[in-house]
Amino acid sequence: MQEESFFEWLGEAVGAVLRYLVEGLGGLFGAIARAGASFLEGLSRTLGMDPTLLGFVALVVGLVLLAGGIRALLKRAFVGGAIGVLLGLWVLSWLIQ
Repeated sequence: MQEESFFEWLGEAVGAVLRYLVEGLGGLFGAIARAGASFLEGLSRTLGMDPTLLGFVALVVGLVLLAGGIRALLKRAFVGGAIGVLLGLWVLSWLIQ
């Protein structure tokens, strides 16, 4: 029977702590990823759109255009505001069918 040295024991202890830390972080990030995927699935199902990356990009672009148009209207830039609102609504109507 071999006698374990202090440094061997210390290495095993540090390795065990690191393993538990990595497993815990993996579980945490896995839970966050599952929550995000469930959120996007529910959002796409509620809006009636395809749950694709292109669909979510189009949703963000449409909302940004719509918000920009509303901000322009509030600044009394009626032509730019109307164009922004119409483009935003067009993108969102294309997306949500």
